[in-house]
Amino acid sequence: MTAFHANPLFACLESAERILVAGAGGGFDIYAGLPVALSLLHQGKDVRLANLSFSALEGLPLDAWLAPDVAVITPQTALHQAYFPERTLAQWLDLHHYPSTVHAFTRVGVQPLRAAYRALIERYDIDAVVLVDGGTDILMRGDETGLGTPEEDLTSVAALAGIDVPERLVVSVGFGIDAYHGVSHGLVLENMAALERDGACLGAFSVSRTTREGALFVDAVTHAQKYTPEHPSIVNGSIAAAVQGAFGDVQFTSRTRGSELFINPLMTLCFAFELDGLARNCLYLDRIENTHLMRQVSGAIELFREEISPRPPRRIPH
Repeated sequence: MTAFHANPLFACLESAERILVAGAGGGFDIYAGLPVALSLLHQGKDVRLANLSFSALEGLPLDAWLAPDVAVITPQTALHQAYFPERTLAQWLDLHHYPSTVHAFTRVGVQPLRAAYRALIERYDIDAVVLVDGGTDILMRGDETGLGTPEEDLTSVAALAGIDVPERLVVSVGFGIDAYHGVSHGLVLENMAALERDGACLGAFSVSRTTREGALFVDAVTHAQKYTPEHPSIVNGSIAAAVQGAFGDVQFTSRTRGSELFINPLMTLCFAFELDGLARNCLYLDRIENTHLMRQVSGAIELFREEISPRPPRRIPH
């Protein structure tokens, strides 16, 4: 049992020496993991970064691949596309004199993604994995009215659920952001309560700009917005705005024009869970186990959804 003054997430990682922090849902998800990754680096841990990528990785040269479906991205990786969050992050890390390699997974189904994770874990002798979701749809069981965009998140969960690593943890940061994709955050809270009863919840902590890691996270998001001006991250932009004390309909990109945002302090909270418990509570994880393509994952989820009566949205009465 962890002491009240200690953080349960970092207590779980205390004995780990080589830790992989990975973005679960693609895009800029790895940025949501930066506060945790930087804190571990500042503690002297050997930290590796990875992200399920939406970039056109097929354009990379052969020597950029660590193994099938996992590429090694550095600040010097070829500029064959403008949208490349992994390279943008590598350049920011290099600018701040941190280890500047970011690994990129291709957008594939559970079986090839598990093989790619296994290759990365074996290459660096990883003894703990922290899977990070920018948002909360990774916490959806599958029977909710709206799931958000669960395909990549739960493919990542399923891939890691089949790999034996001493510690496998999940962090969700950005409470409320997925309302834009139809997620009921009343149901998110209900799911969190179920994970607590299951013994899989490790509590929460906030990203504060008064910490070194919080200030660096805001700087990294600002850097990404500057170098990816046509497609900045709404999720991380919202979290960074909340970290800086913004509130309400704060517009920071034209991508949200016409939508009313609700930036608020809850978006700075990092909710932590044991991955095994999260996997147990997902009602369709067995349906996607043998997938090889992301469209197979989408199809399996759609078939599952046709067989159930979804839980209606739950209003937060405050």
